[in-house]
Amino acid sequence: MALAKWLEAGGATRRVNVIKASNGVAPRERSARPIAEGVDIGHVHLKTADIDRIHHFYVDILGFDVVFRRPDALFLSSGGYHHHLGFNTWESKGGSPPPPNTTGLYHVAIRYPTRAALGDALRRLVAADWPLDGVNDHGTHEALYLRDPDENGLELAWDRPEDEWPKDAEGHLTFSGRQLDIEGLLKEGL
Repeated sequence: MALAKWLEAGGATRRVNVIKASNGVAPRERSARPIAEGVDIGHVHLKTADIDRIHHFYVDILGFDVVFRRPDALFLSSGGYHHHLGFNTWESKGGSPPPPNTTGLYHVAIRYPTRAALGDALRRLVAADWPLDGVNDHGTHEALYLRDPDENGLELAWDRPEDEWPKDAEGHLTFSGRQLDIEGLLKEGL
């Protein structure tokens, strides 16, 4: 039976309650059928050309833990989660990154718990002589932008407390493009 027919026939017995976002950010547009509060991104799984090269970057430089590895796959975590990042060579071993001006992933954002933890990540990148594509203070969060060994875009960031996020009178976010205090961030990472 198709899912829509099953639902119409009463196959769904549990109702999902949707409530206002707890952070008080007012959406600029709300879906007619909003998704349940609390839904988030559990992990990202990416294709890679070279598992060992990816391991060196994410484990040796950034400091992720390996939770599972085999010759054609690598699963990484922080803090004991089953995995935040997955990589495989099932369809991409020895492959090249997608060409510019094509659709696909723009970047993966890796959220650090504190400014000091983000500063530590910056220190690790500097020590590894890893290039940055850019930095920004968005008001809601501070961010470092770079590319991993497969040219996947990464944003390493920490969120400010929600009560510090810039909002207009209606509660909509008003992202800023302030200059990131990179020296202060480096000092935080000591």
